[in-house]
Amino acid sequence: MGQARRQYGAGRRPVLFGAAIATLGFGRSRAEPSAEPIFDSHFHIIDPKFPLVANEGYLPPPYLTAEYLAAARPLGITGGAVVSGSFQGFDQTYLRAVLAELGPGWFGVTQVPPDISDNNLTDLSHAGVRALRFNMYRGRIDSVDDLVALATRAHAVAGWHAEIYADAAALGPHVDRLTRMKVPLSIDHLGMTAAGLPVLLDLVSAGMKAKATGFGRVKMDVPKALEAIAARDPSALLFGTDLPSTRAARPFEPADVTLLRQVLGNDLARRALWDNARAFYV
Repeated sequence: MGQARRQYGAGRRPVLFGAAIATLGFGRSRAEPSAEPIFDSHFHIIDPKFPLVANEGYLPPPYLTAEYLAAARPLGITGGAVVSGSFQGFDQTYLRAVLAELGPGWFGVTQVPPDISDNNLTDLSHAGVRALRFNMYRGRIDSVDDLVALATRAHAVAGWHAEIYADAAALGPHVDRLTRMKVPLSIDHLGMTAAGLPVLLDLVSAGMKAKATGFGRVKMDVPKALEAIAARDPSALLFGTDLPSTRAARPFEPADVTLLRQVLGNDLARRALWDNARAFYV
């Protein structure tokens, strides 16, 4: 990994936009053909026939299952986790429909109200939901007590893990509370910022997973972060496309997969692209 780090990370801008990836010698829209399957741990489906809620005035354009599969299949993606966005609120109808359409090998990550019943948690689990998502990115994080309470109950009732969308730097005061929680955890988009990487590494050391997603939305040196996380725990990285990359400065490109392989090497990349990611949901 050290050689890859020197080639791809040293002296480069902390955010890998498309132009930066092009300087690495990879095309903007092509990835090396995959002889091994890929599990996409993070993507969104946006169907306007189901309820959508504006987030800070933002409503994303449609992105249907057929569009996603047209982009995913050429990469070798054969399974994954569709993640509820903030713009989908607590709606479960879209997620049930998508999971039924995708079939076996695909799972859901949802958002639920704190007073959801145990029966409804179990019912969603039967539909293929495997995790709760907590969107804590926009705004200060004063407490994680509500997160811990709901995540603990969902894990006890349905076996779900919890996924956090936050700047990892904002989780610094809550590391002890999160690591004492007996619920598997992941954080989206490599923890978002370079300032958050030390906190993320502390959480990874305690067992948290880190989604290798959103390379075009983060503010960090992506190769450096990938190397550091994999060195701390080879089972921690979970690849995801983040398609359709709503509100990202630069959307996902197939060259992101090539970048991950080049930085991590074959063994660690295979873990991130399939072994680690799939094991977290199955």
